[in-house]
Amino acid sequence: MSEKLKLVSPVIVEGKYDKIKLSSIIESEIICLNGFGIFKDEKKREMLKKIANEHGLIVLTDSDGGGLVIRNHLRALIPSHQLTHLYIPKIKGKEKRKDEASKEGLLGVEGMDTSILRELFEPFLVQKTQKNARKVTKTDLFCDGLLGNSGSVEKRKKLCAKCSLPDNISTNALIEAINLLFGYDRYKEIINEIEK
Repeated sequence: MSEKLKLVSPVIVEGKYDKIKLSSIIESEIICLNGFGIFKDEKKREMLKKIANEHGLIVLTDSDGGGLVIRNHLRALIPSHQLTHLYIPKIKGKEKRKDEASKEGLLGVEGMDTSILRELFEPFLVQKTQKNARKVTKTDLFCDGLLGNSGSVEKRKKLCAKCSLPDNISTNALIEAINLLFGYDRYKEIINEIEK
């Protein structure tokens, strides 16, 4: 089994099956837009702007019309120097989980061969010499009373409000966002601020 790729920026994908596919080959953060749901999710759009400003974003959508619409929406939302657009080849076919091919008859990100995807990401690898900074984990959330304790939900909502994140964000997405936007040290400062 090949080593997972660590990328310089988080990756944006359209749907959960794209995220599942990529999570088998990259260890970087993968942000799922839930298709056209991004058009109505103001908090997620704000979060994307912050992440893009800090780290840049790699955009990988399907090569069909829907993917193009999402890319154009992101272009209008985020400065072009903060976005890197990667494109999968237009390959006829259908994903294994589907009964029928898509409207345009093209494979999406989830249907791409992993060797094609690995090759796309190759220029965007973090250099192995870079130090890995301490990351926030679920254990940190538990120890700080944000998970599995009485009052955890309220404390998590305070953290989300302080960080300008959606308060209905999943635990895993919250951890990803904190690591991308703030890092461990700033997270601990925020925890101290909301406990005062």
